[in-house]
Amino acid sequence: MNFDKDLDARGLNCPLPILRAKKALTDMQSGQVLRIVSTDLGSVKDFQAFCKQTGNALLSQTEAGNEFTFFLKRK
Repeated sequence: MNFDKDLDARGLNCPLPILRAKKALTDMQSGQVLRIVSTDLGSVKDFQAFCKQTGNALLSQTEAGNEFTFFLKRK
């Protein structure tokens, strides 16, 4: 999937992946896509809740080994 900005949140624990993603999204235009890679298991539920609360779209989430990759589309 194509993305406009990349965020490496590996090694960060809750709530840092969400806080970094929120900051990255503020610098982006509506419709742009942010890719986040995280190793925090809690980030799976965190990003689902974050998108519901903020109106940003969670386009995809995948797991490979101990890494979780999320694609968020800015509202």
